[in-house]
Amino acid sequence: MHESIVGLEEWATSTPGIGGKLKSTAEDFIVEELSIVPAPGGSLYTVATVKVRNWEMNRLIRELSRALRISRRKITFAGTKDKRAITTQLIQFQAPLEAVQAINMPDVEITNAYGTNRKIDLGDLAGNRFKVVLRKLDCPDEEANARVAEISSALGKLGGFPNFFGVQRFGALRPVTHLVGKAIVQGEFEKAVLTYLGNPAEGEEPEAFAARKALEETHDFSAALHSYPRNMSFELAILNHLSQNPGDYVGAIMTLPKNLQMMFVHAYQSYLFNKMMCERMRLGIPINEPVEGDVVLPVNKDGLPDHERWIETKADNIETLRLRAREGKAFVSGVLFGWESTYASGEPGEIERHVVEAESMRHEMFMILQVPKLGSKGSRREMVAPAKDFKWSVADGMATFEFSLNRGCYATTLLREFMKKREMRDY
Repeated sequence: MHESIVGLEEWATSTPGIGGKLKSTAEDFIVEELSIVPAPGGSLYTVATVKVRNWEMNRLIRELSRALRISRRKITFAGTKDKRAITTQLIQFQAPLEAVQAINMPDVEITNAYGTNRKIDLGDLAGNRFKVVLRKLDCPDEEANARVAEISSALGKLGGFPNFFGVQRFGALRPVTHLVGKAIVQGEFEKAVLTYLGNPAEGEEPEAFAARKALEETHDFSAALHSYPRNMSFELAILNHLSQNPGDYVGAIMTLPKNLQMMFVHAYQSYLFNKMMCERMRLGIPINEPVEGDVVLPVNKDGLPDHERWIETKADNIETLRLRAREGKAFVSGVLFGWESTYASGEPGEIERHVVEAESMRHEMFMILQVPKLGSKGSRREMVAPAKDFKWSVADGMATFEFSLNRGCYATTLLREFMKKREMRDY
């Protein structure tokens, strides 16, 4: 499936890529969270380091909650991790220390558990460290090494890589998350449900493909409840609700885990952001230094872009802001459009406005009147993401990359510059 359907169309570098395939095995994608560790002491929560292999995040939380016999709402984490990977992160439980230490699940390792009174919330992390292996390269090792070196040099001059939202944000196999979000923003909850339940994708398990296709043709939710595979727990929760409450499409969406509910609208905002970035790059407007009208994010005390403090680029401060950007102390931003969003000025603002209006969106639509908690006031996002401690090696037809990224940035988006592939499933 072509990546343009999630707004990915441009690259920052012109050197041909090395091709390759990501995540041939879970061991090819290792992620270690750079956590903001809660201070020990207290008994309100138990925090533990959780290392998993091949676990989808919502499924992991569900099974952990079952093991502890607590609501999944009593388990929190700072960041969502990839499924086909080996990941290590902090997870917090409203459960006794001894119960957390006693958890025994396949491919789940729990260590360093302790008590604390400080709550972990989504976003409470500095970033992630990655070790990634690319297999099945398109060129011999010597040529691949030269291409990687050239691309790396170009990205170094840029100050990082284009901070697109990666394909995982939308679903690499079935990229419909943003389409569900768009339907929700439009107030079309029946369409949102059918988009989520339907849309069979080549490469799915045959039973799942057939069940989705049948539902698209019949809209018979009761029949679908018996035909959908038992491992499709989120789809089954929606189908069960609609079988008992015909026509309650809002309630059907509410049966999903809260973080998944929130992901839909956020994914649509991500799609709009990707489109804005691509349009800016097509027009040749730099993404690593501001032009007049740009909204710039200074760095905070932790050296991360401050999404709460913005500076508008004007004639009297543009040179100072460009210097700060070159020093890595300020970042050009694009809008994550929501009900409280303000466009940039000048040509950057025209691009933002054009993308939003082309989608027939308006600010107030993001309030989601039927379910206000799904709404988003909007924010801004840096257009360039730095890759720290970047290293690579090429040998035996494989390329290995090691690097650290700030929170909210995608390893697949960085690797996209080196791979230059268009098929979403290669990421």
